[in-house]
Amino acid sequence: MTKKIFKSSILASVIVLIFGMACVLGVLYQYFGEQINGELKKEAEYLSYGVEMEGEKYLEQIDEQDSRITYIDENGNVLYDSMADEENMENHKDREEFLEAEETGFGQAERMSDTLSERTLYYAVRLSDNSVLRVSSTQDSVLTLTLQLIPPTLGILVILIILSGIFASKIASHIVEPINSLDLEHPADNDVYEEVAPLLSKIHKQSGQIRNQLEEARRNQEEFRIITENMQEGLLVIDAYTMILSGNSSVWKMFQVWEPKIGESVYSLDRTEDFRKLIERVLEGEHGSVLLRIDSEFIHLIANPVSRDGKTVGAVLVLMNETEKVQRENLRREFSANVSHELKTPLTSISGYAEIIQGGLVKEEDIKGFAGRIYKEAQRLIQLVEDTIKISQLDEGANPYEWENIDVYQVAKEVCGNLKDIALKKNVHLFIEGHKTMCRTVRPILEEILYNLCDNGIKYNKDDGTMSIHITEEEENVRIVVKDNGIGIPREDINRVFERFYRVDKSHSREIGGTGLGLSIVKHGVTFLGGSTGLVSEVGKGSEFTVILPKDGKKE
Repeated sequence: MTKKIFKSSILASVIVLIFGMACVLGVLYQYFGEQINGELKKEAEYLSYGVEMEGEKYLEQIDEQDSRITYIDENGNVLYDSMADEENMENHKDREEFLEAEETGFGQAERMSDTLSERTLYYAVRLSDNSVLRVSSTQDSVLTLTLQLIPPTLGILVILIILSGIFASKIASHIVEPINSLDLEHPADNDVYEEVAPLLSKIHKQSGQIRNQLEEARRNQEEFRIITENMQEGLLVIDAYTMILSGNSSVWKMFQVWEPKIGESVYSLDRTEDFRKLIERVLEGEHGSVLLRIDSEFIHLIANPVSRDGKTVGAVLVLMNETEKVQRENLRREFSANVSHELKTPLTSISGYAEIIQGGLVKEEDIKGFAGRIYKEAQRLIQLVEDTIKISQLDEGANPYEWENIDVYQVAKEVCGNLKDIALKKNVHLFIEGHKTMCRTVRPILEEILYNLCDNGIKYNKDDGTMSIHITEEEENVRIVVKDNGIGIPREDINRVFERFYRVDKSHSREIGGTGLGLSIVKHGVTFLGGSTGLVSEVGKGSEFTVILPKDGKKE
């Protein structure tokens, strides 16, 4: 703005100065013309005295003449001319200045001279004998005088332009300084030029509107951020070039990205073919979904295009972690298959034995043995059904029992007492280490947990082995450790032993019996009581199961 004011000021100054100088030169030109006319008049009057006294001889005596002198008789004939041959000159009776001098005593005129072919100023005086004495001068003398003034005039003009530039610069800075120092954050508080007041008023109103709009946008953005950040689902917005515009924390967790990838291609999150094809399809304007496998998790991705004026400008991606759903579906499928298999085996045995007895193919003395086998398989079926019911109840959170304060050490002693005969048959020694330890829990579930852990410790032990229970009271928890020095569990199976019907060694499990649901009941029971489980095991050296239960019961 300062430059614009400076340029405008200097341009106006130059135009005014040039116009002013032209006017001055015009005035001087006119002034010099009048001066010459005055000099011609004085010269003519002076010469007229000499001619009156001495006649034409006086004119011939004048050596240096700046002006042209012409002496004309009363008939218009040229008697003398200082710059031309009078004999060759035409009659001047019709000349304007001659006629005017004849009539009034003096006359003047300005015209192109036929003799000199130049613009000439004339002044004529009538003498006593009616002759006319005329003095003339070319206008070149006036122009010459004027032109002589141009160089100093130009010098003055340049100086004035320089001064105008300096003053224009200072004035422009002085004019702009209050504007540059305006406080646009508070337009109403400024006290500057009166002409700026309407502008400041508009700025004040617009600033208020902008502040309100920004505040509303900030609130909307904050609300959107709070909503999206508290979503369990992942939310991702991309543009038409696959660049990520926004995303919530859930989406970064799902893709196991520690820092947001805003501004990067969405392909940096997943480069699998299914993911890439879905992105290409949604950016073509089609809706779509796909189930992605990211490490051990299953992510359901739903993609919707964003259109504007009939053109796809981006897409919104919603990601839902369906790992638990998929795992439950797989678990139900596996559970159904396992239950069918586990039920089929004893039922097949029962059916086979019954068919043999029915056909009379069994001797009388062998019927008792066959009946015993049928009873054993039937008991196995009953145990399987009971264990299945227990797990279903724990899954559903059903609890027909009450919470009560129980001595964990006493419960462990009772469990060991119940397993004493089984331990003797396997030649396994039982030990309990600890003291009276009170815990708010559900007694039947705690008994079931300890029974299954101890039962496994005895079944999968070696001859002359040991199985011990260690009970420790901590500040807020009760720690129960069941250790044995039996066959142990391979490292690759440790994470699966708590699954339903999972067996490490199926042939060995069949020999010693069991439904394959014992450790699953332990896992679900501990979870129901608000505790946690742990397992450390090494093949050939035994296993160590740890159960940690809250002393004050499950936190609701």
